[in-house]
Amino acid sequence: MHSFWKLTRTEARLLVREPMTFGVALLLPTVLILGLGAVPALREPSEEFDGVRFIDYFAPSVVVMVVAIMGLTSLPAIMATYRERGMLRRMWTTPVHPAKLLGAQLTVSLASTVVSVVVVIAVGRLAYGVPLPQHPLGFAIAFILGMGAVFAIGLLIAALAPNNRLATGLATVVFMVVMFFGGVYVPRFFMPEAIVRIGEFTPPGVQSLLDAWNGTAPAAGPLLIMGGTALLFGAVSAKVFKWE
Repeated sequence: MHSFWKLTRTEARLLVREPMTFGVALLLPTVLILGLGAVPALREPSEEFDGVRFIDYFAPSVVVMVVAIMGLTSLPAIMATYRERGMLRRMWTTPVHPAKLLGAQLTVSLASTVVSVVVVIAVGRLAYGVPLPQHPLGFAIAFILGMGAVFAIGLLIAALAPNNRLATGLATVVFMVVMFFGGVYVPRFFMPEAIVRIGEFTPPGVQSLLDAWNGTAPAAGPLLIMGGTALLFGAVSAKVFKWE
């Protein structure tokens, strides 16, 4: 256990020392919500959202962005790089099992995602009065299950991709799909109803986050899909993961 936490601290320091990864994952979502809130029209109640401001409506999509960045751009690339450089293979000759490195990286990525989401929520609240999630328990459940689903997909990409280039390519495609259905590229109220419905069941489940944010308990269906996706993709990635 001591070696695991030592690896976790090392991975955390490496993340902080990497300006691009650290900046994109932890600062870009905050800058985005600050930039959107700086537009006066987006801080005014809109009839399109039943009197809700755009900045309030869009906040869950920023959460989707945070989860997608960490689960689909950072995690697969880092693990593929470790494999490509032979770091995992060399660990076989030490008392530290390479699975501990995977666990440490996963722990750091999950913790970074939570920190970034908390920062986004706090900044939105303090800067523009964005309401906090009105159904905290529902939001926590939707966030954990959605994050688990996205990270499980990221782990599967890391398990299958033999090198960083392929991992980045595969992850980018999935990242764009998640961001699109999550309403980051195009606000969901502009999308056809069929696309919106698909987005409800696309990890990390933006509609569940939106419902909980607005005080409504998330529907069971999307939550079950998120949980099932996390279990299925997590189990498959663990089975096919190659250490070298």
